[in-house]
Amino acid sequence: MGHGHKNDHGRKVGQEHDGAAAFSKESRGQSRGYALIAVVYLLGLIMGALDMSIVNPARTVIQNTMSVNDALGVWVITIYTLAYAASIPIMGKLADRHGRKSVYLLCILLFGGGSLLCGLARFTNSFELLLAARVIQAIGGGGIMPVATAEFGTAFPEEKRGMALGMVGMVYGVSSILGPSVGSGILEIFGQTEWQYVFFINVPICLIVLVLGAAKLPQSKGENVKPIDGLGTFLLTGMTLSIMYGLKNIDFFNLAQSVASTDVWPFLLIFLVLLPLFVLREKKAADPILNPSYFTNRNIVITLVCSIISGIVMMGTIFFPQFCENAMMMKSGSGGYFIAILGIGTAIGSMGSGRLIDKHGVKPILGAGFVGAAVGSLFMAFVACEYPNLLTVCLSMFLSGAGLGFTMGTPLNYMMLNNTDDAESNSALATMSLVRSIGTAVAPAIMVAFIVHASVGMQDNLMDALPKQVSVSPLPYAAQIDQKLDDMRADEETAEMLEGLDIPRLSDYQTIEVNMDSEGSDFDVEINDELLEKMENSDVTTIVGVCKEMTSDIFAQVKPKLISQAAEGMETGLVTMNEKAQEMQQAYDSLAETIAQLEETDAAIPGLFDEAEANYLTSIDDNAEQIQQVYQQTLNGGFRGMAIFVAIVALIGLLVLVPYKDNRPGQKNEVIEV
Repeated sequence: MGHGHKNDHGRKVGQEHDGAAAFSKESRGQSRGYALIAVVYLLGLIMGALDMSIVNPARTVIQNTMSVNDALGVWVITIYTLAYAASIPIMGKLADRHGRKSVYLLCILLFGGGSLLCGLARFTNSFELLLAARVIQAIGGGGIMPVATAEFGTAFPEEKRGMALGMVGMVYGVSSILGPSVGSGILEIFGQTEWQYVFFINVPICLIVLVLGAAKLPQSKGENVKPIDGLGTFLLTGMTLSIMYGLKNIDFFNLAQSVASTDVWPFLLIFLVLLPLFVLREKKAADPILNPSYFTNRNIVITLVCSIISGIVMMGTIFFPQFCENAMMMKSGSGGYFIAILGIGTAIGSMGSGRLIDKHGVKPILGAGFVGAAVGSLFMAFVACEYPNLLTVCLSMFLSGAGLGFTMGTPLNYMMLNNTDDAESNSALATMSLVRSIGTAVAPAIMVAFIVHASVGMQDNLMDALPKQVSVSPLPYAAQIDQKLDDMRADEETAEMLEGLDIPRLSDYQTIEVNMDSEGSDFDVEINDELLEKMENSDVTTIVGVCKEMTSDIFAQVKPKLISQAAEGMETGLVTMNEKAQEMQQAYDSLAETIAQLEETDAAIPGLFDEAEANYLTSIDDNAEQIQQVYQQTLNGGFRGMAIFVAIVALIGLLVLVPYKDNRPGQKNEVIEV
């Protein structure tokens, strides 16, 4: 049976399948039962989507409470992403074989059990348990999205499919975007160190879904069940884990060196070795885990490529809170409020795209989504980054959200379902989700590189923005001593006496030149790692304080050397002057007062540099706005590059979409081989 159209047998299988059984014409007439079934699937979707990012705000807290470093702590996120991607095609295939109810409830059970164990790891202080629990949670999460989406996509008549998938896209899209904000909110409510509640919150929801699902979801099984493709599953899992991990570790601004890293090339090599073995296996398998015919159907290939592109575009949103904080000069953690605007745009775009697809077909709607995503990103790059204010930031969030809503879920799910048989809708959507995860794996590495690249010049830019000199009170008797020495140098009788006298002009000490650049300084200055880490983790609201800390640290290193240098000159001058005065007794009386003044001035020098430090710190406060603007503009350069990259990717998606053959709504597409 060709993939890409629905013949009578495919339609019969689809009708007898659990999706149609769940929402047959008779069951749709029973609105209460329909609503409960919809709630069961939507609750799972919300949980699964939220958990893709809800843990992000808690990662640092988890590291600190479990005493692990960044290299280990990031595995709380990484291991979930890898296990999630690996489980998607397996759960999709199992749902096709054994029915959605059984697999969906199994996924909910695994997700809830994994969440419970994640929370309990807080009390056992076992990082190993946390990682194992995250794997269990991810395996369950990997089946929730494709199974629930397939239910909505196949249950409705084809002329209403866009509307149904629009609702799914809205729920999934908004939940994915709001994940970090929800995570931050939970930490605010329960306490910044009580991260276990980020996981525990899933447990009661899972119990509700299990109870309602067991009671209300219809039971069904696939027909003509064939032996599971164990070898294909093993090869696909190995390929998925290796390519995802390898891509995550690539630095695209330092491509050659990063690819040569042992965190990249061995895993890419494993993928390349497994790929031909997997292709050969799937061609021979009675029931392949990943249908090879998908990659010979032009429409499906275009759909899969567009799904990678949508994954890249979607991942740009994870940096939006940081952009909003920087643009609006807000403290870290407060940018999540602006994500609500992004969520509103996504919700409107998702629901609107679903209804428009039913009327106009999927191709123009997805194309409009790519254009909208590009427009939103370019607006951010050239307007919001250049002229950051409440209006431009909010508009960039809304435009990006609307474009994302038209792109992220509804059109692609529709395209995949419209080009495959209903009997394999679960595995078809799972394949698309797996391929999209490649985009979500690559995108953060690229986008972080833009921000890191912009931050390379941050320290130099900040040093340029700091004051270059500081004024202090005049040293005692500075003017009198300078005048006395000038008079003596002008007198032939006393000029000889001052030869070799190395006393600086004391009036010049009223203005002190300050060079905060350690490379241009006359002294060796070393900025400690703690301060460098503070600068790396600072934001636009804390950078002035960090600059003051760094200034105090540099003054603490330089001040003793400056005092010693000045005191050495003063001491030499005093010794020389005493010796000369004793040789020329007639001048001693006139020099005695000057010598006494020099001794008092010498004692005042340490206080002079203390005052210089205090006045310099005050001048930093006076220049706080300029320092913040330099920090903001430097970081906005990274966000600008990231937004331009997203816009280019979205426009590439528009070009990829051009050869897609879009039949009028309500018709299955014919097979188009490539």
